[in-house]
Amino acid sequence: MADELLQDLWLHQTADVAVNTLTVHPHRITVHAATTSGLASCPSCATLSGRVHSRYVRRLDDASVGGRPVVIELRVRRFRCGEPSCPRATFVEQVPGLTFRHGRRSQGLQAVLRRVALMLAGRAGARLADVLAAPVGRSTLLRLIRAVPETALPVPRVLGVDEFALRKGHVYATVLVGIETRRVVDLLPDRSVETVSAWLTDHPGVEVICRDRSGTFAEAGRVGAPDAIHVADRYHLWHNLAEAVEKTVLQHRALLPEPAPVVDDELPTVAALPSVASLPRTTGRLADRVREHHAAVHALIDDGVALRTIADRLGLARNTVRRLARAADPDELLVGRWTGRASILDPFKSHIDQRFAQGLTNARRLFEEIAQRGYPGKEQIVRKYVLRRRTSSSTARQSISCQSGVSSSGPFATTSAP
Repeated sequence: MADELLQDLWLHQTADVAVNTLTVHPHRITVHAATTSGLASCPSCATLSGRVHSRYVRRLDDASVGGRPVVIELRVRRFRCGEPSCPRATFVEQVPGLTFRHGRRSQGLQAVLRRVALMLAGRAGARLADVLAAPVGRSTLLRLIRAVPETALPVPRVLGVDEFALRKGHVYATVLVGIETRRVVDLLPDRSVETVSAWLTDHPGVEVICRDRSGTFAEAGRVGAPDAIHVADRYHLWHNLAEAVEKTVLQHRALLPEPAPVVDDELPTVAALPSVASLPRTTGRLADRVREHHAAVHALIDDGVALRTIADRLGLARNTVRRLARAADPDELLVGRWTGRASILDPFKSHIDQRFAQGLTNARRLFEEIAQRGYPGKEQIVRKYVLRRRTSSSTARQSISCQSGVSSSGPFATTSAP
C-alpha cells in the first residue's frame, strides 16, 4: 500500500530509479530514492561503463504536492570511464527525464519555471513561483530565458537593413529585419561593409535589400548579395522628402508675403512687412558662433585643408564641419533653428501684426487684448516679440527711405525731400 502511495505522489518514478522512503514534514515533502541502472554512458565519448567510483546524494527541488515543496534526495553513482583516450576519468550518471548536469531542480520543475519566465519574465514570474510553492528569484528566471536556445529563422526574401545607435554619435550597430514577416532576423555589432557583407554571404537567399541611401549598405549588398535588388523603403522615402521640403520652406520663408492686414478706413496703413519669425537670426551668441565657425571652415577649405584636419584643428565634430562646408551662407544654418520652434504666442501673432499695422505698438495693451482672447503666456514674451517687430519695421522703413529718397519724421507722417 505504501509503495502505491509513493507511486502516486512522486510523478517522476522511472525504471532507473527506486523510491525507498517518503518523509512528510510540516513545510515540505522529502523523497528518498536511488538509481538502479547497472551501466551509465560517458557524456564525452558515449562509452558504457559499469565501474563504480563512488556514491553521493543529490538534492533536487521538484514540483509541489498539496501546496508543499518536494525535495528529492537521490543517491547517484560516479563511474570510471574505460576509454583510455577519453578526457574524462570519471563521470556522474544522469537519469533521463529527472536530472541534468549541474541541475539542482528536476527537469519537470525546470520546464515549468522556464514557461513561467517566458510568459511573465522576472518579478511577476517570481511572484507566481511563490504561489506554486517553488520559490525562485527573478534573476534565476531571467537566466532561464537566456538559456533558451534561439530558433534559427529562415533567411528572408526581402531583407531590411538599417543602423541604430548604441551610443549616439559614437557607436552604431546594424539591425536586419524580415520585411515580409516584420521580425528582427539578426543584430550586427557594427555597420561596416565587412560585417554586413559577411552576413549576406553566410546567408544566401536574399532577393531584395530594402535600405536607406547609405553608401556602406549599398557596397555591402553588392559584395555579399550581388544578385539582390536594392530598393528604398517607404519610411526613408517619406522621411527624406519631409526633411527636404521643410528645409526648403524654411530657407525661403522670408520670400513668402504676409497677408494684407484688414484695417479700418479711418486708421492709417503701412506696407505689410515680413514676419519677424520668418527672418534668420542675425545676432546672438549662437548666431555669432555659427558665423565665426562658417568663416573659419571655408577659409581652411580655400587653403586646401581636408575636413578631418579642419575638425581636429577647430575642435568640432566632423558632421558639424560637413554641414558648415556644405552651406554656402551661414543663414542657411540659422533659418529654421528658431523658426521651426513652436511658441504659445504663435496663434496670436496674426492679431498682434494686425494691430501693429494699425498703429498700436504698446506691448502692455497688446498683451491685455490677446489675454482676453485666451493667451496663456506671460507679458514678457509679448514684449520681446513687439520689440523685434519694431526693430524689423524700423529697418524696413529706413531701407525704403534710402531707395526712394523719402525721410520720415514720425511713425506715419512723411515729407518728400525735393
